Amino acid sequence: AFGVHQICVEPPFRRIRLVDALSEALEEDVHEMPDGELRRRAYKLDIPELVGAGRGKLIDKLFGELVEPSLIQPTFVLDHPKELSPLAKPKRGEPHLTERFELYMAGMEVFNAFSELNDPLDQRERFEAQAALREEGDDEAQQIDDDYLRALEYGLPPTGGVGMGIDRLVMLLTGQASIR
Repeated sequence: AFGVHQICVEPPFRRIRLVDALSEALEEDVHEMPDGELRRRAYKLDIPELVGAGRGKLIDKLFGELVEPSLIQPTFVLDHPKELSPLAKPKRGEPHLTERFELYMAGMEVFNAFSELNDPLDQRERFEAQAALREEGDDEAQQIDDDYLRALEYGLPPTGGVGMGIDRLVMLLTGQASIR
């Protein structure tokens, strides 16, 4: 139990695509929405920290406001937009998305995982796009990491990983709303 919710961790866990879930919540196809409309919807919801936000951050903020709180039972959120995942490999057949997933439970992210991008040219382009967002005021955007790019040029085998929020896992296991 977590708060008023009974959480069932018996597989299989539900799987949803991030943009599809947000499109359903907005009742409009996010792929077809211009950035200005995403921004207007975010302002309408009084979502903070939108200064310098690019398309990826707008999608992330809207998802966090409209979809994330409803993800009570274990749910894998798949196929994050490329702008939102600057270190993840593009999804085969859908290069505007990435090979990334997150597990949500009790309305919060428990872990994040993705296939590491190992193409130095693609990675440089993404770092440059992130740096432009940073210059426009997005403090969360990545900076260009020339050492990492140089290492990629030497070669990085296919890799991936999972980052788990131990604090959130402890919160879930102990039924606490805060880690404090």
